[in-house]
Amino acid sequence: MGDKPIWEQIGSSFVQHYYQLFDADRTQLGAIYIDASCLTWEGQQFQGKAAIVEKLSSLPFQKIQHSITAQDHQPTPDSCILSMVVGQLKADDDQVLGFQQTFLLKNFQGAWVCTNEVFRLALHNI
Repeated sequence: MGDKPIWEQIGSSFVQHYYQLFDADRTQLGAIYIDASCLTWEGQQFQGKAAIVEKLSSLPFQKIQHSITAQDHQPTPDSCILSMVVGQLKADDDQVLGFQQTFLLKNFQGAWVCTNEVFRLALHNI
């Protein structure tokens, strides 16, 4: 991992940490957000750490497992990191579904936090 640019190292570490927390105990995700953070979840918008954690904690499943297919990370001109994740998830006994998720990470008081996040299931109505 040491031969990758620093933004890829930080982005990859964040993604791994995020999905470990999400799959184990979504209520612990508050540590990665700040009060100014924004989440768009399947078109619904939430702002602030409390609103985001409430949304994620109230999702209607008991257990979930994410499998990451690909992830891409870019530095932004204002020293943030843009991360895009593509993967699959399995919630409870439901079928496996594809998803895309994008994070904007910012170094805030010495820690990398998520300021913006967008999530969509890969569902197609054809």
